[in-house]
Amino acid sequence: MYICLEGIDGSGKSTQIELLVKWLDDCGIDVLMVFEPTESPAGKLIREMLQNPNATKNNFQNTLALLFAADRIILMDEIEEAEKAGKIVISDRCFYSSMVYQNDGDWINKINKFAKRPDLVLLLDIDPETAISRCEGKDNFEDIEFLIKIRKRYLEIADKQDFMVVNAKNGLNKVHDDIKRVVARKLGMCI
Repeated sequence: MYICLEGIDGSGKSTQIELLVKWLDDCGIDVLMVFEPTESPAGKLIREMLQNPNATKNNFQNTLALLFAADRIILMDEIEEAEKAGKIVISDRCFYSSMVYQNDGDWINKINKFAKRPDLVLLLDIDPETAISRCEGKDNFEDIEFLIKIRKRYLEIADKQDFMVVNAKNGLNKVHDDIKRVVARKLGMCI
């Protein structure tokens, strides 16, 4: 099974993924944790480009969309091998990040046609003001106006794609419990 956590910067994805992986591991479930962008050459270039002051501009976003698609395709082999080995794959971001950040659905779908879609997407939803207060100021996406637009797009896609939306402002333990309940139900586990 391939599970993805999505959300705006500062929503708590990294922390919740670590907690989810630990919980699954404690339950005796073999887990592979992956990130987008990856550590591939394409992923490293993406990380570098995200630091550019023009990173939120349209042409830059189109370039990033292509790089993310390439990076994602590289990641597919690792995900498929893990699933064949019976592992649960937990991803920090996936295809849907491109849908909201680059925001040209038809084109994003075309360039990502070979990318596997997750079996479960958990959207950690939080207001941009709180998210900004949690951010470390590393990239140009940590802008309130930009995050307002991104959050709106996430919620629109979540409604259409039947994501599980988790209130990420509820506190660390409550959010983790909410995520565990959703994942346990999907895996047929009891908590």
